[in-house]
Amino acid sequence: MTSVEKTGKTVDEAVEAAIAELGVSRDQIEYEVLEEPSKGLFGFLGGKPARVRVNLLAGQSPAAISEPQEKKELVSAAGKATADSVEVAKTFLQSIFTAMKLNVKIEKLTGEEQVTLNLRGEDLGILIGKHGQTLDALQYLTNLAAHRDSDERVRIIIDVEDYRKRREETLVRLAQRLADRAKLRGEKVVLEPMSPHERKIIHTALQTDQRVTTFSEGEEPFRKVVITPKR
Repeated sequence: MTSVEKTGKTVDEAVEAAIAELGVSRDQIEYEVLEEPSKGLFGFLGGKPARVRVNLLAGQSPAAISEPQEKKELVSAAGKATADSVEVAKTFLQSIFTAMKLNVKIEKLTGEEQVTLNLRGEDLGILIGKHGQTLDALQYLTNLAAHRDSDERVRIIIDVEDYRKRREETLVRLAQRLADRAKLRGEKVVLEPMSPHERKIIHTALQTDQRVTTFSEGEEPFRKVVITPKR
């Protein structure tokens, strides 16, 4: 490898990331700034990272790195990138809460494939919205902000007072009740429009029921689940 492109919060950060990947020193490379960094809303959203192309000088070669050590460094770098993304997410959320004059405590829960930031405080219903629509939008914006300067992708889930768990339990009970109705009446039952995540909960809740089948119909954001009895 004699050339690599990298991004970072600053030009120097992007250059250092490229040097680390190439395994060389700064005096062995030359670089070109492809894009200067810029900030967006709240200093995060909509901004762009610095992007550089780093080339090895003629006659230079990357340092040899043993595979075990290289793997350790990659794991360490991935862990740091995840931690950095979560910190950016928390800072982004706090900037929103400050603007809304909300006193919110952020609890971090780490899973195997995702990080959950559970929000606790007084009068946080405004952050949830109807059927969690506001919460979903907040989660989407937070992930955009968290990954603005990172090549690593960790899924960040935003929750409020364990709302998502309670909502899932409610949807499972709803699915079972409506499936019983479909079987009793022998006719299909159409649910209200739901997000892809909530539709998946309905499908999963009924996938082992041998007497009904489920499918989704319609266009987003009005796509809905249909439960039909098997003949």
